[in-house]
Amino acid sequence: MPDVGATFAAAGANTIRAMLAGCGLPRLEGRMLLSALLGRPHAWLVAHDSDTLPMEMLERFNTLAQRRRDGEPMAYLLGTREFMGHEFQVTPAVLIPRPDTEVLVEQALAELQRLGPGARVLDMGTGSGAIAISLALAAPQAQVTASDASPAALAVAQDNARRLGATVEFLAGDWFAALQQKARYDLIVSNPPYVASGDPHLELGDVRYEPRMALTDEADGLADIRVIAAGAPAWLNPGGALWLEHGWDQAPAVREILSGAGFLRVNSHADLAGIDRISGGYL
Repeated sequence: MPDVGATFAAAGANTIRAMLAGCGLPRLEGRMLLSALLGRPHAWLVAHDSDTLPMEMLERFNTLAQRRRDGEPMAYLLGTREFMGHEFQVTPAVLIPRPDTEVLVEQALAELQRLGPGARVLDMGTGSGAIAISLALAAPQAQVTASDASPAALAVAQDNARRLGATVEFLAGDWFAALQQKARYDLIVSNPPYVASGDPHLELGDVRYEPRMALTDEADGLADIRVIAAGAPAWLNPGGALWLEHGWDQAPAVREILSGAGFLRVNSHADLAGIDRISGGYL
């Protein structure tokens, strides 16, 4: 590999130290962007902070820094986000995986351990594939299927599965319309759109850049949850379970929806902040 440091020094441009100091970003974010741009680890940047950047690299870095200052999520700028110990590629076609969703994966893994080898699990609205792929990697004895209505999201998920070596069946379609007629599952999980259409958070922070169809049902935030809860019993084997991620204040409403759909032993689990983040039940 060419000596990047020597190339920079010959170019006589600004130093790495000066660029990071003047980019207008928190130092860690600046380092992350520059590290991704150069293909170098953070330690290399520290050791070479007096090296200079050629003008082309300066311009590319400044463009990224400006996009970040404008509010574009770091995950989209970097193209990756860590989830359950794995690096997932992300694009604006998919939601950015968040630590809150790890609660859903952990509950699903507990259910798969209960169900035993060969259990069939379905992840509905898979997005980047973070949930389904994490399950397939942690429980290779399970049969994992994932669906999404967005072709662009499915392409990202399929690429992540190939890159991470996960065996997942991917299906295209909106909720249960994606499924084959005779398919039956032991566990269904989903992180569906659950933000109400008028929620001001849709116009704040990273959410502004994420796919709206993956965030809101354009209703009260419970419309898709109702669809999934009502339809799931027809696709679950006896004793099967359904677990859903939902908003911080939606647990009581989701539990009521699940009970009304015929699920038993309905309960919720909290995230690390102590907020009920997922709810589920059993047939």
